[in-house]
Parts: sequence; structure tokens; C-alpha cells
Amino acid sequence: MTDKILIIIPAYNEEESIAGIIKEVLALNLSVSVLVIDDGSTDNTTSVAKDLGVDVISLPINLGIGGAVQTGYKFAQKNGFDIAVQVDGDGQHDVTYLNALLEPIIKEEADMAIGSRFIPPYLGYQSSFIRRIGINFFAYLISFLTEYKVTDPTSGFRAVNKTLIDVFADYYPADYPEPEAIVVAGRVKSRIQEVPVEMRARKTGNSSIRYLKTLYYMIKVTFAIVMEKFK
Repeated sequence: MTDKILIIIPAYNEEESIAGIIKEVLALNLSVSVLVIDDGSTDNTTSVAKDLGVDVISLPINLGIGGAVQTGYKFAQKNGFDIAVQVDGDGQHDVTYLNALLEPIIKEEADMAIGSRFIPPYLGYQSSFIRRIGINFFAYLISFLTEYKVTDPTSGFRAVNKTLIDVFADYYPADYPEPEAIVVAGRVKSRIQEVPVEMRARKTGNSSIRYLKTLYYMIKVTFAIVMEKFK
């Protein structure tokens, strides 16, 4: 049986980058469906995506990355998809690594596959120095609290199987969710595997985690991970 695969692309005001991402996915000629979640954008993200013939859900308000991604998982669950893949709408994820990301899921070797920019042989763009401090901190925290030894816990480039589609459709962390989602997956004894990928620097727009928000991000996610672990 051929797996039914959904590519979930959450996007907020990404009209300058969303077309390029969709075209890159379609150019791979994979048997996948593409769903853009327009998270309350005030620009033309929805119309740009629709013009390329992919499915679009336009949220009436900005829910944040967690709410947008969970919307994608609810769609995947409702429409019977076997695998869901998260791809950021800002162009940082190189979708030429989709096959590598999907392989451990299709082979049933993992329930979640995470694209890591810190595993050789691919060591391209690795984010700013400050962000790498945060990434390493969460990697150590998750490794300490769980059985998982991850190198790139903040990577949003990840694929999951049907079991985790159901889990994340029911609950997905709301604010800066990627590290916490690993702990959620661990709660249901998921097998997690990292796959080496290359990331790209953002070409347009601004990250939601800047300046004083970095401190909030660190505190909030640390608290959420610890609370999730001991639920």
C-alpha cells in the first residue's frame, strides 16, 4: 500500500517566500498533497498559495505556530493521511531532503523523523550564535528528562506517522512548540530519529523570536518541557 502523505506548511505573512516553497515541493514530483495554513496573514499569502493549486486553510485570526500546525494535523487526521511532514513557510527548510526525512517513517523505523542541521555530513547554515546556545540548552534538557538524545530540538522540519498525527491533532503545544512536541511524542513511547539535512538562512520577513522575546522563549519552553514531562 502506498502511504498517503501530507506536507503541512504553516505561514504568516509569507507572500514573498511561500510560492518558492510550494514550487520546490511540487518540482520533486513526489506523491504528496500540500496544505498551506495561512495563520491570519494580512498580506497575500493565501492568494499566492491558491494560485499554485494547493489546498489552503485561512485562519481568521493569528493562532501562532502551534495552532497553525495543529490545524494541519487535524486536516491530516480527518482526511486519512498516513504521514504528515512539517515544512516552515519562511524558506529555511530545504525540501530536497524530503525523501531522506520520509524514509525512516515509511520503513516504520521511527514514528517521528526530525531534520537536524547539526549532523554530518551536512553542516551548512546553523542559525545565529545566540540561537545555537538555546538549541544546545534544549537538546541537553530533553536528553536529561527523556531517553531521547536529540541535536536539533527546535527544528520544525519533521515527519510523523499516523499514530502521532492522531496525538498532535488532539494536542499540539501552542507557543514555540518544537521542543515540547518531542516530549509529547515521548509520552506515548514514540521512536524518534534525526536525519541530517541542510537549512537555509531566511531570505525575507523576520523571525518571531528576537531580542527580549528570546528570554521569554527560553523560560516558557523550559517550563513547558518540564511540565509536559511530569504530566
